[in-house]
Amino acid sequence: MELSPNWEYVADTVMGGVSTGKITHLQVCARPATRLTGTVSLENNGGFVQMACDLAAEGTVLNAASFSAVELEVYGNGEIYDLRLRTDQLVKPWQSYRAEFRAKPLWQKIRIPFADIMPHRTDIAFDPDRLRRIGVLAIGRAFQADVAVSALRLV
Repeated sequence: MELSPNWEYVADTVMGGVSTGKITHLQVCARPATRLTGTVSLENNGGFVQMACDLAAEGTVLNAASFSAVELEVYGNGEIYDLRLRTDQLVKPWQSYRAEFRAKPLWQKIRIPFADIMPHRTDIAFDPDRLRRIGVLAIGRAFQADVAVSALRLV
């Protein structure tokens, strides 16, 4: 299932951090993409910039039970990024389901099976029937973020 994400930019400034960044819609190596760039800072208890999107209207859920993975086409700067998923069962902003990937400086297809997505700060098992939000994050260490996504799909 090809998704048409309406990416939005979010940073640690929502909780007092000082990381900076932006998302832009542009051509990256001849492909239309959404690109997240920024400076991740650990100062003031910060540490992330992200692009994220809701998967259904008004924060409702997308039933992804008939799929087994998230697939992204990404181009980056060689750094490690997080894929974050949220379901409607998670109520705290620090709860998520996550997996890491390396965004190399070439277009590549990254497939992350649901079985490899780990719960973070929750005991609730990941339920693809209740998928609500997907994010790509530069997080956890001070570095320059530069990652572009040209496709997002459930497979």
